[in-house]
Amino acid sequence: MFRLQNLSEFIDFRKRIIADRKLKTDAPTLVVSSGTCGQASGSGDIIRIIKRYIIDRNLKEKVKLRITGCQGFCEMNPFILVEPGGQLYPKLDMKDVPRIIESAVGGYVDEGLIYREPKEHKQFASQNEIPFFRKQMRLILEKNQKIDPIRILDYLEQGGYAALEKVLTRNDPQWVVEEIKRSGLRGRGGAGFPTGLKWERARASGDNGTMKILICNCDEGDPGAYMDRGLLEGNPHSIIEGMLIAAIGIGAVQGYIYVRSEYPLAIKHSLIALRQARDMGILGNHILGSGVSFDIGIVRGAGAFVCGEETALIRSIEGFMGEPRQRPPYPIQRGVNGHPTCINNVETLANVPYIINAGAEHYSKIGVPGNTGTKIFSLVGKIKNTGLVEV
Repeated sequence: MFRLQNLSEFIDFRKRIIADRKLKTDAPTLVVSSGTCGQASGSGDIIRIIKRYIIDRNLKEKVKLRITGCQGFCEMNPFILVEPGGQLYPKLDMKDVPRIIESAVGGYVDEGLIYREPKEHKQFASQNEIPFFRKQMRLILEKNQKIDPIRILDYLEQGGYAALEKVLTRNDPQWVVEEIKRSGLRGRGGAGFPTGLKWERARASGDNGTMKILICNCDEGDPGAYMDRGLLEGNPHSIIEGMLIAAIGIGAVQGYIYVRSEYPLAIKHSLIALRQARDMGILGNHILGSGVSFDIGIVRGAGAFVCGEETALIRSIEGFMGEPRQRPPYPIQRGVNGHPTCINNVETLANVPYIINAGAEHYSKIGVPGNTGTKIFSLVGKIKNTGLVEV
């Protein structure tokens, strides 16, 4: 990956990537969900068979493969989604894979394998018609199926880092904070505190020259909860972009993604994404020649439930046992090693690029007054379809 020296270079590069996408072949793409849920269900075997079949039959120009993180429909893993038609083939055996490849290349639907509702036995030729997807509003989760999480160019093709470009072009940190305030975004970690108000207080904390720290909290310890894991595994660059925008807004120079060790795939994808962003000049000193400096490190938590609480999380980052402390002082006043510290949840930060791109006014009309935007839920237990939904 080559390093971009300034914002103009980045803008030109991003435009070129998007233009190149439009010129790509119209060959169908086999999309395989391979987050933690997919891998546990056997997606790795499905991927190996696809690769071997394509190579053995010299189909590299006739069909493409995209390996993604979790797409949300965990109950149906392992499955293949065929684009652009949106045909979904669920709960596959390895022997089924050649049939799906041939149907994709031939431009027809394999009616014996296509998704159908179990009780009604109704076939659905397109993903968008399936009730599980049709009833959602996937503002954040949608990109999980559009990108390979360890390929930064995939993220750029889908409009990634456009929000960062907009923020750097405006060069107005106060505008960033005000835009998040106007959007009505509230913390998605459970407390529901207004994110814009938290950023406003973080921006005002400390004196000139005070080092400020931003933390992305991915210590998702609630039983059955895996929304943050799904986002960090499936689209780590959206979290990095959200953190960059937050850092510019509040004036932070150092960031941490605090993620529990039980999420090895999320850690792996995050480390790769961070390296790619640094190599391109999107992270580090003088980002894209703007004078803004911000970098992000990974801190692995030991899996203590209490570290989901922000003061215990801070103690853990400092290298001590994760134990809560009394407040005040609040982390925004005195956090990691005494520095003002702003902590946001993974899903909260994933909303930030969407808000900046679409505008606060647009975002504020989604949802209901006082609870704008969407919310991702993990569905578990004795239900028809376990997985992630965004509503």
